[in-house]
Amino acid sequence: MNKSLIALPFLALSLIAAKAPPEPAKAPISINAPAEVAADPANRWTLDLSNGSRVVVQLRPDIAPQHVYRIQQLTSQGFYNGIAFHRVIPGFMAQGGDPKGTGEGGSSLPDLAAEFNELPHLRGVASMARAQEPNSANSQFFIVLSPTMKLDRKYTAFGRVIEGMAGVDGIAVGEPPAEPTKIVKASIGGPLPPPPAAVAAPAVVAAQEAVPVDPSAQEASPAE
Repeated sequence: MNKSLIALPFLALSLIAAKAPPEPAKAPISINAPAEVAADPANRWTLDLSNGSRVVVQLRPDIAPQHVYRIQQLTSQGFYNGIAFHRVIPGFMAQGGDPKGTGEGGSSLPDLAAEFNELPHLRGVASMARAQEPNSANSQFFIVLSPTMKLDRKYTAFGRVIEGMAGVDGIAVGEPPAEPTKIVKASIGGPLPPPPAAVAAPAVVAAQEAVPVDPSAQEASPAE
């Protein structure tokens, strides 16, 4: 945001400063772990990887409640345990969450209605993969390796890595990798919370055949 500065004579500025009460300090703003979600340990998503690293994601139910609950729900069922990162592009993203390991699989739960939001796709942001249909996210997710703003408001960002980003950088690369890195165990930091208020969602699980690709290769749409 651009800010305009008004030049005042030194004396006038001193008088104004003397009369004006000090402004209260503003609380810092963080997109990583806002206080309203950090208080609930269930909003910490931990991934223990086969490369020996532990990755902790701060979930954001305040901006993507249905997607966060899906992650929590599948994690509590053990869905992600043993699943590989099947598509990892250096400098772009690491994608996992597909039990088939082909990019076309998902869970038995219905697809989710999109919850596109203001969280930018910066390094470390966790977001849901989907097919070309906006309302087709199911279980697959990706972690951004480098800022990729072209994905903003096109994919539902649901959290950000707050610990273990070096482990994400160490995930084996490839489409698929020759020896993929797997999620040994996924866990949340507390009991499964109650589901959020229901919203309209697709009734059929869509195969996630089209997921984010390198935006430098396709300018028009990262989903094609």
